[in-house]
Amino acid sequence: MPRSPAPTWRIIASFAAIYLFWGASYLGITFALESLPPLVIPGIRFTLAGLILMGLARRAGAAAPKRVHWKSAAMLGFLMFFVANSTLTLAQTRIPSSLAATLYATSPLWFALLGWLWQGEARPGSRALSGLVLGFVGIIVLFGPGTGSLDPLGGLFVLISSLSWTIGSLLSRRLPMPDSAYLGAGMNLFVSGLFCLFLSVVTGEMAQVDVASISLPSILAMVYLMFGASLLGFSSYMWLLTVTTPNRVATYAYVNPVIAMFLGVVLAGETLTGQAVVASVIIIGAVVLITTARPASKPAADAEQSSPRRRWKALTGWVTGNL
Repeated sequence: MPRSPAPTWRIIASFAAIYLFWGASYLGITFALESLPPLVIPGIRFTLAGLILMGLARRAGAAAPKRVHWKSAAMLGFLMFFVANSTLTLAQTRIPSSLAATLYATSPLWFALLGWLWQGEARPGSRALSGLVLGFVGIIVLFGPGTGSLDPLGGLFVLISSLSWTIGSLLSRRLPMPDSAYLGAGMNLFVSGLFCLFLSVVTGEMAQVDVASISLPSILAMVYLMFGASLLGFSSYMWLLTVTTPNRVATYAYVNPVIAMFLGVVLAGETLTGQAVVASVIIIGAVVLITTARPASKPAADAEQSSPRRRWKALTGWVTGNL
């Protein structure tokens, strides 16, 4: 029986959720850092959000996860949430939230490049290739002299975060996960939160937390990041992937930086140089080109056995077989 069309109002509301909640999450991290250490923030946020999401999924009838699902969650949680979000939070101790959001918009560049080179997907067409080149030009401009507010190490942290998220997302296509996408997402969040909490204890960050000195803005930011960005944002994102095309959903990558830039300037008093604004426009334009482009051609029948694809399958097969 064909699935009924998704209500228009719900599609609009879900797009608004990923645009606004994720766009504002960069500023939320900035406020959370006011009185909380970098690793403690994702540790608390993801552990609690994961527990809530898993509980809601199980209450809705999702089957209990198997051992192999927890192994997959550990790997994906490590890449997509632990590495990606811990490095992003560390980056925002060095650079403004608006620039962090702009650099994170490079995710579609990594998706297009790694999907083609390592997953055997169709070769990007001339439009997408132009977007790739333009995107890297934007990064060079943003890192170049004259931006003033961009700390090189902070910028590098964001690029590592974006790349780690992409690798985890591509690997997630190969790993066994629960039938319930919500349960799987909750498991990923929960495991990554435990990673962050463990590392915060090992590095001594947890010992630095003085509950009495935690500011109200930090508390409100943590609540927002947990419920708005993690629960509502990710839930909306996963639902949209089932009712509309991935390219349309990917538009968040160039809407989020605009929202983050506006909120950073208005609410956090951040300033941007003319060079940073130009670089931001270049990067966002590159993402638009990539997400709206069509592939030049589909992989040939023998592309399944091509060297890059065969190496990728061998690698992911070894990883999943030895989890």
